Amino acid sequence: MSTLPLREAARAVVLDSHQRVLLLAYDENGGFWATPGGSLEPGEDYPTAVLRELGEELGATDVTLVAQVAERRQVHPVGGRQVRQVEKYFLARVEVSDLDPARANQTDNIRSSRWWTLEELRDTGETIYPLGLADLIADLLKHGTPEKPTVLG
Repeated sequence: MSTLPLREAARAVVLDSHQRVLLLAYDENGGFWATPGGSLEPGEDYPTAVLRELGEELGATDVTLVAQVAERRQVHPVGGRQVRQVEKYFLARVEVSDLDPARANQTDNIRSSRWWTLEELRDTGETIYPLGLADLIADLLKHGTPEKPTVLG
């Protein structure tokens, strides 16, 4: 049994009406792109946390959470310490006009944001988290939301 602290995180696979996914760029750990989200606050459930995070990081309003589509468990550094992280990913539908960076109040070292097509995700040499995001999105677009969340590596 691990003695590392548990960190529960809610993340969003944010798709717009053009089936593009929104990713955020970070400079730490050599630089990477990731889905929006963050840790749960005391008493929060995962859907509440992901909606709060979308508001804090993107100034998002009028977000439609469709369903939990994936889960990932891993050990990795957060804030300079190793944690056991459990991430639950929710499909969120938004329009670009529903996001207003001026309303974002917790940007958490986000360098920039970008909408990616599935083809761009597959072709990029950039580091994208979670690993397997392009395959997850392809499955969502082809088959809809899974009956049980996909387990990501």
